[in-house]
Amino acid sequence: MTRYVVIGGGAVGGALAAQLVPAGHDVVLVARGEHGRAVAERGLVVRRPGRVDVVPVAVASGPDEVALRPDDVLLLTVKTQDAEAALAAWAWRPVEGGGVAADLPVVTFQNGLLTEDLALRRFARVYGATIGIAASHLTPGEVVSPSEPPAVGMVWLGRYGAPADALQQDLVADLSDAGFAAWSVPDVRAQKGAKLLANVANALDLVAGDDDLRAEARARLRDEALTVLQAAGHPLPPSGVLDHGAVDFRVLPVEGHVAGRLSTWQSFARGASSEVDYLNGEIVLLARRHGVPAPLNEAVQRLLGPAGAAAGATLEGLLAAGPALV
Repeated sequence: MTRYVVIGGGAVGGALAAQLVPAGHDVVLVARGEHGRAVAERGLVVRRPGRVDVVPVAVASGPDEVALRPDDVLLLTVKTQDAEAALAAWAWRPVEGGGVAADLPVVTFQNGLLTEDLALRRFARVYGATIGIAASHLTPGEVVSPSEPPAVGMVWLGRYGAPADALQQDLVADLSDAGFAAWSVPDVRAQKGAKLLANVANALDLVAGDDDLRAEARARLRDEALTVLQAAGHPLPPSGVLDHGAVDFRVLPVEGHVAGRLSTWQSFARGASSEVDYLNGEIVLLARRHGVPAPLNEAVQRLLGPAGAAAGATLEGLLAAGPALV
């Protein structure tokens, strides 16, 4: 039976483990530091609507503590800025019976457009996954999962750099059985692009201002990013947004949890590194390559690229700064 090695114990990795284990799957959760120690001691605490679950899961702090097997599937759930280091640390680890981890399939759950190529440099079988989920991780040993089956989260998954195969279908089936709404897609780059159009507004959670200014900034960032992706010829879904099908995805109240704080806010709250260089910075990179302006995305990157740099930032100032960079 497939064993899932979840590399990264934060919101996405924790939520995956919290669903896969009760569904009967063999899982190793790779989580470092105080978070990993807390999960190893008492299990993964999952705060859900109306209850708290404790999910027993095997924990490792890094690749040295995992004896890889030929039937393992690696789920890479670290943030984009940490993906290269994680891929390098895992790729050449030995696998029982011969070979190395680079022979195993790896599923990349990162935001942005970078990680799949980083993975394909070392791993022959790369599956890109775009995930929509409201989970959060702020407290060691805990994740908050505020949605319930049939859609704890939504996943669009496809083989990267090669045609779809049987494993792609198996992965989607396992995620569906574990409580996710999951779809097999022919070109996951389109879903990655659609998610990025939303992610360019993630950093606005860190900037002070009223709701009207926030809505204006969100719309302008998305419009600018869409123009850039179109200029770059990047594939997008027909509507330019992720297709949820008929799934009724709901974010429910969880006691003591403030909903709506996205991954960038969570990283800043934990004092972790910033993913802005791989969200707004990805748009800036493509804009420069293709000779089109992206002043507002560049303003966000300059303001919030460094971790913890949001102090004193305002939406009014951000919107004023964007056009000045043209």
